[in-house]
Amino acid sequence: MPTTLPVPIEFELPDGWSPAPPDEVGAPGSAFVALHPHPDAGFTANITIDGEYRPDAATLPEIGIASVERLRTAGAAVEVEGRQEIGSAEAPGLTQQLRIAAVVAGARRDLLQSQVYLSMLDVADQRRRAVIRLVLTATASQHPAVLADFQDFVRTVRPDVRAS
Repeated sequence: MPTTLPVPIEFELPDGWSPAPPDEVGAPGSAFVALHPHPDAGFTANITIDGEYRPDAATLPEIGIASVERLRTAGAAVEVEGRQEIGSAEAPGLTQQLRIAAVVAGARRDLLQSQVYLSMLDVADQRRRAVIRLVLTATASQHPAVLADFQDFVRTVRPDVRAS
């Protein structure tokens, strides 16, 4: 079952990308999934969004490290190619780039994943911190072609104050 985000956000999808039901595309823990119109070698590049309230004091780098460990626990070989804190004290974020070797739909895949973590305060209760994760997953060969779309998408993500 798809999850809901702890805080409402709004965003614009890049041209050509289409929303897909998370359960139907194998991403049941995601709140939102978008698919690229042109698969590469049988794998469809995708953007997923998930998030959770974080009542703990975990830093964004610690949350990113935990994400890598979850992928490894699921059986993927993961190499962190980069990790950088972004944003400001008022709107902190983290990016990390991962190289992943995993079996997907019965085939071994070499994938690249770009993850962006955004720390947001709940508009309705400023004492509650949520972390939203935006993820682009693509084949290693297609990743350079879809990365600009993902970067454009990330620039449009913002709290949806109208939904509060």
